[in-house]
Amino acid sequence: MSPIEAADRQDADEAILATRADTEILAGMLAEAFHNDALTRWITPDENRRRNQLPDFFRVFLEISLRYDAVYTNASKDAALLFLPPGGWEETEKRGVELSQRFAEILGDDVEAMATISGLQAVHHPTGRLHYYVSFAGVDPNNQRRGAMSTLLQALIDRADAEGFACYTEASSAGGTFAARRAGFVEIGHKIEIPDGPTLRPMWREPR
Repeated sequence: MSPIEAADRQDADEAILATRADTEILAGMLAEAFHNDALTRWITPDENRRRNQLPDFFRVFLEISLRYDAVYTNASKDAALLFLPPGGWEETEKRGVELSQRFAEILGDDVEAMATISGLQAVHHPTGRLHYYVSFAGVDPNNQRRGAMSTLLQALIDRADAEGFACYTEASSAGGTFAARRAGFVEIGHKIEIPDGPTLRPMWREPR
């Protein structure tokens, strides 16, 4: 999953790589950022249950990306961009059983909904060419629309361009689609239609 939240702040903090020491604060921030997101609401409709689950949910995703030193944040820790480097998505897919068990412990019966989304994403994920994959990007609800995410996304794009790799993500909202397009992504393939749920838009950016 990879909703990118739009933001527009001129004085945004410089992007820095997060460390494992940042896990707790970033997990809490992402839980707040995505509490009312269409994807997390579809996975766990009950609001109180969702609020309890999301910090642990994002701890797992942070651990996945931090394994590759692949989380950008800022000094304020009010934004985070989680990604996987070239080859990282393929390696993570091989950990499917382990990760499924971890998410089952966190989500309980709601894990089936997550499995549905993950399965659809896997079918649509580009193969045959190494690329950076943006899995999650979020901003503290109190600091959105001030440019924090644009700063983090630009840091990843600069890195990918310097190394000659493309980038891939899936946008789940109009704001996310706009942010990705502004960064040079274009829609590819077919939209990922979640049954009775939101739609994900696969998006790709060639290196420049």
